[in-house]
Amino acid sequence: MKYSERPKRRFVRQEKNASSISLDRDHREYRAPASFTATEVKNEFGRILEKAIQGETVVITKHDSPKAVLISVDQFNALKHAPEFKLDTLSGEFDALLARMQSSNARTAMRAAFSSSPQQLGKAAVLAARKHG
Repeated sequence: MKYSERPKRRFVRQEKNASSISLDRDHREYRAPASFTATEVKNEFGRILEKAIQGETVVITKHDSPKAVLISVDQFNALKHAPEFKLDTLSGEFDALLARMQSSNARTAMRAAFSSSPQQLGKAAVLAARKHG
């Protein structure tokens, strides 16, 4: 039987690990990555490359074990810049927290806390625990 006459097989595995789930191009819905054997990729590279270009994550397997992942340049750039984005977000949160700590109310509260007796601190801790717990 010629290759072109063979029925086409497609393998898609749903992984339970959250890191194996990819975000689509519009960042709105999650979907499992497509999985292809190395032989399938070799024989149908153009079609499989197009899937990656369209934003689908393609896992290439050999002997049922993942060996490579094919992603678009957009996905690669998003992953490459993710640590910078997280750092910028954390920096913004830190700056906001620091600004709140510099307010006159925060200074007054800290003065009161440092001048409190151990009994007053204990009562305040019990009240806070009851509120949050």
